[in-house]
Amino acid sequence: MKLERLRESFPSLNNKIIYFDSACQALRPKQVIEAIKDYYENYPACAGRSSHQWGRKVTEKIWQARQRIAKFINAKKPEEIIFTRNTTEGINLVAHCLKPKKVLTTDKEHNSNLVPWQTLGCEHRICRFDLADFVEKAKDVDLISVVHTSNLDGETINLGKIKKNNALLLLDSAQFMPHKKINVQKLNIDFLAFSGHKMLGPSGIGVLYGKKHLLEKMPVFMTGGDTVRWTTYNKHELLPLPEKFEAGLQNYAGIIGLGAAINYLDKIIDKISDYEFELNKFATEELKKLPIKILGPEDHKKRGSIVSFYSDKMPSHQIALMLDEISNIAVRSGQFCCHSWFNANKIRDAVRLSFYFYNTEEEVKIFIETLKKIL
Repeated sequence: MKLERLRESFPSLNNKIIYFDSACQALRPKQVIEAIKDYYENYPACAGRSSHQWGRKVTEKIWQARQRIAKFINAKKPEEIIFTRNTTEGINLVAHCLKPKKVLTTDKEHNSNLVPWQTLGCEHRICRFDLADFVEKAKDVDLISVVHTSNLDGETINLGKIKKNNALLLLDSAQFMPHKKINVQKLNIDFLAFSGHKMLGPSGIGVLYGKKHLLEKMPVFMTGGDTVRWTTYNKHELLPLPEKFEAGLQNYAGIIGLGAAINYLDKIIDKISDYEFELNKFATEELKKLPIKILGPEDHKKRGSIVSFYSDKMPSHQIALMLDEISNIAVRSGQFCCHSWFNANKIRDAVRLSFYFYNTEEEVKIFIETLKKIL
């Protein structure tokens, strides 16, 4: 099946919007919406607590989703999958539980992989995204925490250049996961954080993968209901993984919806990147004819599903508003939660197009013609 035919799966596209903001949040297919609706209508109970039939069913569905996600990234065990609210929470969990003394990140990090290390007060080193100064900066660090694919310009880091030595590796894979599969065992990844809302799933649900022996050694981040086997007035015993890190009532609808999203995505993910590259190639060739500047590598294949640009003559927010008003085109404008990079490079802001498999070349043509009128 051609990917563009899958547009029928997305009810929101019936609103005649040209949606080029999937790096912020992907649209949801009806299969995901129906899975969430099914939970709320037919078994809206708590998992792992109640013995009645609804409780048993939601417990089974949550475990099935955990198993599905583990298989998708090739984790050894489902217990290595910890449900969080989003990538940000996953990174913060690692930061506050590990408390590393020396951390290395890149110069293109999202604030989610920058601010936690600043607030933790550890020694924080920054290397270039191309890893040209990696060896020098990585000496004696405890943790290498890097963005897998940049939400700034779509460039993917070369994991082959990362030599862990004695350091642990944490990947912010929020932007990578919707487009390609990852094998955490083959790549020897210690921790992996990603969000459901960027990969066809609901908002408010994310995943932290961690190697079992590391998660078992780590102290807890949050405690309370559903993290303990028993308590007295002055002591407690923690539950094993994964409950140890999943305090309180969970986002059951979100977890079930994420499981449905991965079922959908797994059938087509091998075709997605090539399709996006073609859209990016066409957009890049046309944008190069206009008085704008493209961020990141010139080669569209190194920018995956993203093309970001700015104009010296017009604020990016104004361009974005006019695209929306004239042709119902949704793009992102601003600094994309990468304020540090924009400030360091003295660039005010940019417009970001982010493609996904439900976009078409015809939509890109409409965008180009509208942008020409605006400029």
